[in-house]
Amino acid sequence: MKKILIVGGGLAGLISAIILARKGIEVLVVERKVYPFHRVCGEYISNETIPFLKSLKLLPEEFSPSQINRLQLSAISGKNEILPLDLGGFGISRYILDNFLYSKAQEAGAEFWLNTDVENVSFQDNKFAIATSRSEVYADIVIGAFGKRSKMDVHLNRSFIQKRSPYVGIKYHLKTDHPHDLIALHNFPGGYCGMSNIEEGKTNLCYLTHRDNVKKYKNIREMEEAVLFKNPLLESVFKNADFLFEKPEVINEISFETKSLVDNHILMAGDAAGMITPLCGNGMAMAIHASKILSELVIRYCEEESFSREQLEKNYIYQWRKNFAGRIWAGRQIQKLFGNEWASNVAINLAINVKPVARIIMRNTHGEVF
Repeated sequence: MKKILIVGGGLAGLISAIILARKGIEVLVVERKVYPFHRVCGEYISNETIPFLKSLKLLPEEFSPSQINRLQLSAISGKNEILPLDLGGFGISRYILDNFLYSKAQEAGAEFWLNTDVENVSFQDNKFAIATSRSEVYADIVIGAFGKRSKMDVHLNRSFIQKRSPYVGIKYHLKTDHPHDLIALHNFPGGYCGMSNIEEGKTNLCYLTHRDNVKKYKNIREMEEAVLFKNPLLESVFKNADFLFEKPEVINEISFETKSLVDNHILMAGDAAGMITPLCGNGMAMAIHASKILSELVIRYCEEESFSREQLEKNYIYQWRKNFAGRIWAGRQIQKLFGNEWASNVAINLAINVKPVARIIMRNTHGEVF
């Protein structure tokens, strides 16, 4: 019997835990927080995930997530265009979704150590020794699902962590009159802001900005008034919405650099494996799909003596790159059209005047149904 330890109980970690535990495999998830809690996230999931989630009875229909099939793009000037999203998606908060998946993982038999930090992971003699703030534990496989940026990245001396990222992510939940079927992407100087509805008539507002914008002003609110309000659509939202958080959720140094998929034999999943720029929020769909791929390979490793660790790692790297490398590259290219006044106007004019091209670009940020 193999033991699997998952570092991080986000979307990738929870989906992996459910799949593995339902196969009777011993799974331990170490998460530094206690459910439910908020995360900085676009909170939009592409419909490419629906057949898979339905097959596992994990589609969170009971929470009535918003159904989204239109995309609004706005330039810094406020000039905007609305495009159909052929595939579309749904909106649900991580506060609700992660807690829902946590309960499903527990039902499947996964063990959780919450409010626990992983302090060190070492690999020797085909086994892992994991030191945590609770105690030391041993495992045959370790899955790194610890999110965008973690102490584990520093501990492993991962290459992307050596290069400082200029991006800061900020999230709010609002009560406003945002259309229920629309995801909006609003440009402002040095960044862009995504808006879409989630459950209970709430709207998620999550934006990415350059750290220089934050450093220049006394506080986040002053920065928003000076920078985000350059886009009149965002100014209207901020002045008229009812903000539901006492203070925003913030994460610093979000990196879109290439990340290693296997590090010291730890199998990386979700944002720990690589982030797509948050255009249409497809990081959530990628995390779900990658967890499916990884879990199926881990099951094979557990069940087939002839399937070696080396084969497991090589197969995972190959399948991850095949499914996601192109999408991440496309996201990086599209990101260049946002956060700059001239480029954002070009992007909006493209959306208005060459709609087939704009639709191809948007389709490239979504994946295939799985």
